[in-house]
Amino acid sequence: MLLHHYRFTPDESLFDVEGFRAELSASHSLIAPFKAALREIQARLDERFRAGADIRDLVHGRAWCLDRLLAAAWEHHAWPDNGVSLLAVGGYGRGELHPYSDVDLLLLLEHDDDAPYREPLSAFITFLWDIGLEIGHSVRSLADCEREARADLTVITNLLESRTIAGHERLRESMKARLAADRVWPAKHFFEAKWQEQISRHQRHNNSEYHLEPNIKSAPGGLRDIQMIGWVAKRHFGSERYSDLVAAGFMNDAELRILSQGQAFLWQVRYALHMLAGRAEDRLLFDHQRTIAELFGFRDTPERLAVEQFMKRYYRHITALAGLNDMLLQHFDEAILHAGEVLPVEPLNERFEVKDGFIQARSRTVFRDRPSALLELFLLMAEHPDIEGVRADTIRQIRDHRHLIDDLYRDDVRHQSLFMELLRSGGNVARQLRRMNRYGVLGKYLPEFGRAIGLMQHDLFHIYTVDAHTLHLLKFIHGFRKPEARETFPVAANIIHQLPKLELLWIAGLYHDIGKGRGGDHSILGARDVEVFAERHGLSPRDTRLVSWLVEQHLTMSMVAQKRDITDPDVIADFARLVGDETRLDYLYVLTVADINATNPSLWNGWRASLLRQLHAETKRALRRGLENPLERNDWVNETRDEALSLLAAVGADMDRVQRLWESLGEEYFLQYAPSEIAWQTQGILAHGTSQLPLILLSAPADGMVEGGTKVFIHTRSVDDLFAATAADLDQLGLSIHDARIATSSNDWTLNTFIVLDDQGRPIRDPIRLEEIRAHLVEELDDPDDYPQIVTRHTPRQLRHFKVPTRVIIEQDPANERTLLELIAPDRPGLLARVGRIFMEQDIALSAAKIATLGEKVEDVFFITDKTGRPLTDPERQARLRERLVEVLDVSG
Repeated sequence: MLLHHYRFTPDESLFDVEGFRAELSASHSLIAPFKAALREIQARLDERFRAGADIRDLVHGRAWCLDRLLAAAWEHHAWPDNGVSLLAVGGYGRGELHPYSDVDLLLLLEHDDDAPYREPLSAFITFLWDIGLEIGHSVRSLADCEREARADLTVITNLLESRTIAGHERLRESMKARLAADRVWPAKHFFEAKWQEQISRHQRHNNSEYHLEPNIKSAPGGLRDIQMIGWVAKRHFGSERYSDLVAAGFMNDAELRILSQGQAFLWQVRYALHMLAGRAEDRLLFDHQRTIAELFGFRDTPERLAVEQFMKRYYRHITALAGLNDMLLQHFDEAILHAGEVLPVEPLNERFEVKDGFIQARSRTVFRDRPSALLELFLLMAEHPDIEGVRADTIRQIRDHRHLIDDLYRDDVRHQSLFMELLRSGGNVARQLRRMNRYGVLGKYLPEFGRAIGLMQHDLFHIYTVDAHTLHLLKFIHGFRKPEARETFPVAANIIHQLPKLELLWIAGLYHDIGKGRGGDHSILGARDVEVFAERHGLSPRDTRLVSWLVEQHLTMSMVAQKRDITDPDVIADFARLVGDETRLDYLYVLTVADINATNPSLWNGWRASLLRQLHAETKRALRRGLENPLERNDWVNETRDEALSLLAAVGADMDRVQRLWESLGEEYFLQYAPSEIAWQTQGILAHGTSQLPLILLSAPADGMVEGGTKVFIHTRSVDDLFAATAADLDQLGLSIHDARIATSSNDWTLNTFIVLDDQGRPIRDPIRLEEIRAHLVEELDDPDDYPQIVTRHTPRQLRHFKVPTRVIIEQDPANERTLLELIAPDRPGLLARVGRIFMEQDIALSAAKIATLGEKVEDVFFITDKTGRPLTDPERQARLRERLVEVLDVSG
């Protein structure tokens, strides 16, 4: 179907039909002229595309050229009679062809007996393949068409859009009559089947418009959603143009513009994808996003990359199209298929009522007469959770009146009070905010949020746009309130019911990333924005300070848990001083857990969960002890030793042997480990006796000792390359290291612990697999000088696309007499083993490591000293280490 008031005008300069026919007459070969014509047509189309020609002229123009070529090919083949016609169907039947779109053809026979046509049909199809056309074809009689259309939704959909290319039009007219809605697939049944088909298609794309590499055809808001509107309307109204639907009252001019502009943009993107890929391609892969952004004229700015600007436009179009598709199909169902049905109505107030479970305005002038109703509707839905949704006609009214939300509207205390009532309602606030965003109200009421709609970051870490991520975060916060959350998020589920003002968490969640895309620190920008919001909406100074602090510090807890040594009492004391009180700690914990889960599902695992739980618990202990009374290191060590001794005594351990073992261990060992871990390791070492083989202990989460990861404990003779060898061995086993703690006794035995997860980010629980890992490590580490091969697995395509320069940041940790080395590098197989080898080459001793993979890059922190146990303070030595890491890792990346 054609959009808006556009009408395609054939352009003879694109394809000289008469000249081509003359060339055919003079040629000794049919194939060569056709091949040449196809190449020339596509070259002219591509040239015009790069010059900025109207995409509609190109897409329809290619179909027009193919019509002429196919008609000429038809004429050069002998047909026994007029009982066969060549029809374009599907997308080609609509007159739409992108560079590598399938050319869908129907060879339509008048009668069932195809014997007279088999040979010429075979010759014709073979010829089309020979000239290089990618065709999809079927041979059907009129009776076949009716029979197969009845049985198959895809067939009837394909045949609805048909044009005669060659042969007699009367055959197509006969087919149309046989497929009329009063004979085959009545409009109601067709609509219901297509709607279910769309639901299934959307589910295959996780019901989301937001994907890092979206499918522009099949995902929600894509070209299929536009075509869906056309199919349904064509079946019911018989419309050939979308503009006919305005006259029929099915859509209005503003909605037609959204469809028209959205289709034109997606056509441009699809044409570019085909042209760049040299084949049919509907996935907007990373490989093409940057190139298309440049092709469309976007340029990098200090605030945003060109590709991010392009993808923002893409997401805004598909979000608008997905919302319009939902509303129009719902409208078709309610107002056309079920028109006149008597449904139960329950009044809510003077402005709204509930009809058949859906809220609707009681008059068409509600929003014009009382603009506050634009917010009131969502408050009513929060207060009445049994309301299933909004009726389509009311959605349309909301969309048509959202322009009323301007500065005067936002400054009106009545509207501010309504919004705060919504946040305090106790209902499913997250759902209503998502609905407000879907209907375009949230971005109008909070312009700072509106500016972030569609904004994405071009990396593998942030898989959603800023607005989608924010609304996912709010959904997680709501989820923490459900009973089932006590299993998956026990701490957050407990805390959220104790927070004094939940609305402050909603506000912090709304604003935590709102400063992105504007240059500068988005946390600070967001904190300023939320202060303005708080002042405008009448929050107290204390509440304003809290939400501002939460937005400014929303990344801090995650950073400390993943990049700092949270077994160090000084780290805990510093974080406790930053937080200040238990209330702030609880708010920040819930916000942090929701933020991580809403950023990327692959980020959240049991190990990250355990780090945050540990940091929350230790910080709460420090706050209760009092910031003026931090736990001294000696007290921490003594408490840990005493608790570990009690655990060992309870199992009948030989206390003399325990003390002799512990005498060889420094106080760092008792700072690094919890009492239960020390008792477990000590028991293992004592049981191992005098064996010279490496001791390998593995503890899965089911043992109750490790939360979220499999712990690998290694006790063996200390050698220089042990860390590098262990990292390579674990990599060969398909295990990723997330934490490492390295201790060496005074008699040169190591006590190294690694937290590992499998390739799915899960701990290993299978006893057989655990034993395989243990046996492999015993065998390999018995002779670590026989250095294992560093893994050279194939780097995934998505990782190869991103060029992450290696950065090395070195700073001192004087309280612990060691150096912190932060490494930001491309995530590649074998990376840790390479780092370990460089440490060995440079005579670096490792005491601990915190490993974090964030999309296409790693942000790892290593706690290091020289071989004498002293920090690396020599600038020249630091420079050599930095240069070597950059040299090796940039090459491997």
